[in-house]
Amino acid sequence: MSGNPAPVRYERVGPVAWLTINRPEARNALNAPVRQGLFDGLAQFNDDKSAKVLVLTGVGSAFCAGGDLKEMAETGLEVPPLDFIPQIGRNIEVAKPTIAAVNGVAYAGGFLLAQTCDLCVAATSARFAVTEVKVGRGSPWAAPLGWMIPPRLAMEILLTGDPISAERAYEIGLVNRVVPDERLVDEAQKLAETIAANAPLSVLAAKKTVRLVAERSLSEAFDEAERIWEPVYLSDDAKEGPRAFRDRRPPDWTGH
Repeated sequence: MSGNPAPVRYERVGPVAWLTINRPEARNALNAPVRQGLFDGLAQFNDDKSAKVLVLTGVGSAFCAGGDLKEMAETGLEVPPLDFIPQIGRNIEVAKPTIAAVNGVAYAGGFLLAQTCDLCVAATSARFAVTEVKVGRGSPWAAPLGWMIPPRLAMEILLTGDPISAERAYEIGLVNRVVPDERLVDEAQKLAETIAANAPLSVLAAKKTVRLVAERSLSEAFDEAERIWEPVYLSDDAKEGPRAFRDRRPPDWTGH
């Protein structure tokens, strides 16, 4: 057996895949092995037909403290390449839903990871910050933030670099749920299982629909939404749902 644990773990609990950053001694900072492990784990999730939803989290007292500044100093990193760290929907496509389960700090690149997931469940101890202005680095990946939350709040987060609490993140719509630390895993699993139990084609189409108004005019978004949802209406599952309701039984989704 190897004495060095994997920097990122991929595990499946029923229909839910867990992708866990496992570098607690460095507050799960994003060095090269962690970054590659995240890319590999997301690719594994894409290929895992039994996994319907992914939960991303970190081991220990931090979700992810961001980039590894020591590594950056040693390598002389200037402008990070586009594939430096996974950004779902930008440099890696993940059609199925993703949830960030944030324990402790989610700073800089850790904020990026939480932001790029579709949903976010935060422990009471969670803290969120885009700290790049405090170390002279950049955050081009924060471009969607002003669409996710009110622009003036996004501006405050980006210009001050100061952390906000889990409760504040919930108040401004950055976080879906705040739960006691000891309940984080259970609550994230429960939310993921709720999504996984739904009709898979409808779930995939719903995820695509949410981003439409950020990328298109409203009339174009409606047209694209009709195109996205037409195959769902025509699917076997669209017939199975009403039948199951009529027969008072759970639906048997096939994804077809």
